[in-house]
Amino acid sequence: MSGKTAFIPSYTFHRCIFASATLIILSLSFFSIRSLRSPLQAQNQCQSNLLVTAPTDDGILSTEESMPVSSSTAYHSPEIFHSSYAEMESKFKVYIYPDGDPNTYYQTPRKLTGKYASEGYFFQNIRESRFHTEDPNQADLFFIPISCHKMRGKGISYDNMTIIVQNYVEGLIRKYPYWNRTLGADHFLVTCHDVGVRAFEGLPLLIKNSIRVVCSPSYNVGFIPHKDVALPQVLQPFALPSGGNDVVNRTILGFWAGHRNSKIRVILAHIWENDTELAISNNRISRAIGELVYQKQFYKSKFCICPGGSQVNSARIADSIHYGCVPVILSDYYDLPFQDILDWRKFALVLKEKDVYQLKSILMSISEEGFVSLHKGLVEVQKHFEWHSPPVPFDAFHMIMYELWLRHRVIKY
Repeated sequence: MSGKTAFIPSYTFHRCIFASATLIILSLSFFSIRSLRSPLQAQNQCQSNLLVTAPTDDGILSTEESMPVSSSTAYHSPEIFHSSYAEMESKFKVYIYPDGDPNTYYQTPRKLTGKYASEGYFFQNIRESRFHTEDPNQADLFFIPISCHKMRGKGISYDNMTIIVQNYVEGLIRKYPYWNRTLGADHFLVTCHDVGVRAFEGLPLLIKNSIRVVCSPSYNVGFIPHKDVALPQVLQPFALPSGGNDVVNRTILGFWAGHRNSKIRVILAHIWENDTELAISNNRISRAIGELVYQKQFYKSKFCICPGGSQVNSARIADSIHYGCVPVILSDYYDLPFQDILDWRKFALVLKEKDVYQLKSILMSISEEGFVSLHKGLVEVQKHFEWHSPPVPFDAFHMIMYELWLRHRVIKY
């Protein structure tokens, strides 16, 4: 009727509002569901699309050449490792304190050979690398360049070594302002000789706060895994080329030959030295038998037994990896090198010392397929257990730098 307002019942108005609200909710839900993926879907998407840049000759990662990492088997998280590694290459800086005469115990390595070569290589590599900065204001970490290996080489007793170390570090603390910013939490030292850990005992704040990069990372003697770093003990130069892709030639089930300088080694030799399938000897193989017989035995063996010696670590682990023999770790309380990055279960057997009594049955329980998988993982990580001068990407030096890079992020100023 003209001139009158149309009447709309209240229930109809409410139904219209309800329908409109329902339509809006459904639309939002539809677009939200499309935009969401499960964590597994996201991870798969990341792994399928991720390309990691290959390092160039100067150590910088190039964007011109890429390589997929989703197929990597020996890493906890290959995509995260390679991404963070690239960031480290471009940003990480270390300042080396200049104090100390290189002709005595400071700054330079004693040598780049022998059981403690890892310490020497680090002292040399850090100066050869792009991580070294002359400007302390640019530094993420500060390196204390005192070498306990050089002190041992000059016949310094343990008592005098402790005094020398303490005087040197306390001198740095008095002279420079950097230590007091964090009470040493952004400082680190590197030592491979087992006496090197003890030489710093006169500095409780250093032991508590600073990063100790050591070859003997034992949980039961004060090593702090989230702070300290396990330095691989690598006896270089290697006498023979690296092994790999040679599983058919490995006919010996397990191999070990060495000195009985620990309880676990005594038990190992006592139980298994007469076994016909395990090549176990309670002494190093004499050179009189033939040239490089000991090293060649690694090529013939599937598994190489690596019991701890005077300390939890052993250079035999790096030997095994280099020669392509799956290492069998028989050492309690051992924080294995690069454990934050590498999944040791993919290329080694990590046993308790008490497992030595069942060693043969454990090794025989590994199927041929399982052994081939371990061997494949082993070949994949060989590059991480080698030192070079100058250093090359992903070698032992860069892996140690990456471990330091991970730890510098948790320092609070």
